Amino acid sequence: MRVAATGINFIETYQRQGLYAMSFPFTPGAEASGVVAAVGEGVADFSEGDRVATAEGAGTYAEYALIDADKALPIPEGVDLLTAAALPLQGMTAHYLINSTFRVEPGQTVLLHAGAGGVGLLMIQMLKAKGARVITTVSNDAKAELASGAGADHVIRYDGFPEEVRDLTGGAGVDVVYDGVGRDTFDGSLKSLRIRGMLVLFGAASGPVPPVDPQRLNAGGSLFLTRPTLAHHLLNAAERRWRSSEVFGAVADGSLNVRIGAQFPLWEAAAAHTALEGRATTGKVLLVP
Repeated sequence: MRVAATGINFIETYQRQGLYAMSFPFTPGAEASGVVAAVGEGVADFSEGDRVATAEGAGTYAEYALIDADKALPIPEGVDLLTAAALPLQGMTAHYLINSTFRVEPGQTVLLHAGAGGVGLLMIQMLKAKGARVITTVSNDAKAELASGAGADHVIRYDGFPEEVRDLTGGAGVDVVYDGVGRDTFDGSLKSLRIRGMLVLFGAASGPVPPVDPQRLNAGGSLFLTRPTLAHHLLNAAERRWRSSEVFGAVADGSLNVRIGAQFPLWEAAAAHTALEGRATTGKVLLVP
């Protein structure tokens, strides 16, 4: 694939820091869009010139990348290449979180952290389309405006959020918390849940959560805690196409808006990581060769 743009994700900052054991030499990047430059033997679903994207590539911080045919996603008409690079990983993450990890139903109340982030802005829109009531946290006024614009019912700050969530829910708590922040919000997330509510911990932007005593789940009201990941929700071609077709289709028909918050030249990848780690970005951050 000739890369048009690469989506930056937090996991690449962890890989760079050495939090994951990587084999060297190593080129970061798993999410990208571009145009098929050549196909390997036996590839029948794609041809040279096709527009494709992926959330499961390797070495996409590059001008060209090798993509497994079964992990390539066709880009529909109406979706440009930059938007397509910003969508696969965060879009399919939002999809599995609200359709599979905890299946959100109309009328349920959700707490979503980091509502102005790439996953957050997409999830707010998807949750509202499902008929959920959405409470989201942000760190400043500019991010609050973005989250409100995406459709959030209540936009609050991180300081004191468990108490504010209780106030907004009449003391009951929320049905589910989607927490991609991790260490800084984990305790408050547990305190925000209703009896038999679920905490979905899907990231650790502020750092990993310390070991947890399961008795805390009992004391909090027979709570559920899960730590899902996208790879386990893309187990076969049918699941991959289901999620990607719904997400790309929503963008193509105008019902889902994708915010690209920043673009960096490929050679400024270090600056892009710094911006992402400093939580100075909103929406998706792209590298463009």
